[in-house]
Amino acid sequence: MAETGVSADGPVELPASGMSSWARLKAILGGSAGNLVEWYDWFAYSSFSIYFAKVFFPEGDQTAQYMKTAAVFALGFLARPVGAWLMGLYADRAGRRAALSLSVGMMCLGSLIIALTPGYAQLGIAAPIILLAARILQGLSVGGEYGASATYMSEMAGAKRRGFWSSFQYVTLIMGQLAAATVLVVMQQTLDADQLSAWGWRIPFFIGAVLAIVVFWIRRGLAESASFHASKAGGERGTTLLLFRRYPRETAIIVGLTAAGSLGFYAYTTYMLKFLENTAGFTKAQAGAINFATLFGFMLAQPLLGWLSDRLGRKAMLIAAFGLGALAAWPVFTLVGATESMAVAFGLIMAALLIQSAYTSISAVVKAELFPAHVRALGVALPYALANAVFGGTAEYLALWFKKQGVESGFYIYVAAIMGVALLISLTMRDTRRHSLIAED
Repeated sequence: MAETGVSADGPVELPASGMSSWARLKAILGGSAGNLVEWYDWFAYSSFSIYFAKVFFPEGDQTAQYMKTAAVFALGFLARPVGAWLMGLYADRAGRRAALSLSVGMMCLGSLIIALTPGYAQLGIAAPIILLAARILQGLSVGGEYGASATYMSEMAGAKRRGFWSSFQYVTLIMGQLAAATVLVVMQQTLDADQLSAWGWRIPFFIGAVLAIVVFWIRRGLAESASFHASKAGGERGTTLLLFRRYPRETAIIVGLTAAGSLGFYAYTTYMLKFLENTAGFTKAQAGAINFATLFGFMLAQPLLGWLSDRLGRKAMLIAAFGLGALAAWPVFTLVGATESMAVAFGLIMAALLIQSAYTSISAVVKAELFPAHVRALGVALPYALANAVFGGTAEYLALWFKKQGVESGFYIYVAAIMGVALLISLTMRDTRRHSLIAED
């Protein structure tokens, strides 16, 4: 069946996508390859910051050094809304493929800068300034990557299994973080702590830069989505003003869901690596192993819960994610902080991440289904990046701040409260599976 677009001259016949499952899989895997590399590079910073924190920030105790690297991590997030805005506009006008290629090229450059920058002992204050500049560049890249990849994969997924196929957007996101954790575990087994702190931490950034170059060429050969072709035939152009004027409710929904989703994700993955060492008392190697195992289970859960959303609907999944997430935050952090057992810590964190999976597995598709194609990439990217910067980017810093103030449990309450706000939003929104604005199959 043909799709129909509308232009100034009347209806325009557009070829039906008619994609087979294999063709969809090929497009989604091709589009997600760069997503994996982007997030590998992004999380390599957090994974290896326990070794290079004192290289760039030699003053203060370990917690103070961690807080400074966490502050740079948070400041990198501030660039993500700018990247999302610019790349969202670019993806809606030049195409999803062009935006995806540009974003991975920017990430490559940022990784190379970090890998090659001397420490504070050689450059003084210039060293952390260059580190910050590289993270800002990577923030621009990741900010653009999320909206473009979430939009592209949702558009290529097909109506019947859109939840399942689009869940691979988060699968590759987790694979990127898992790859960073894998490199961390391998290097911990092959190098001692002094070697890792002196020069070993630079290796993962070189790896990321090389992988980004490979993916850049892969993305140059991707097919464009039928939704983008339809929007171009229709002739309407998405703008920032149009997004906020015509879709204020949809924009607010994404901000609210992303606030809780990003906070929970970074709390149980990125920050948890330091929490296991700094609060629970595990060694760096033990914390890395637990983090690796929970990330692996988290990754495997995404397609299953994405598939479930195609049957139960997106709304039911969101209610479960944030309702249970609000209830679980306090006991999970409290019990992990008190246990000496790696198995118990793994089980508690894994339970929290399985709850989180009810959101993360459909994160891309819920956002994409809220907007028409001509403003979809911008609509997905900008409100997501704004909320992610405010709530996800500050999660680690706030957690460490609460700890330094002697009220670590305040962070647990904060996580539960934001989850509660997202639960209220989920209860009042429509089910995007039944009311999707992605017209093309």
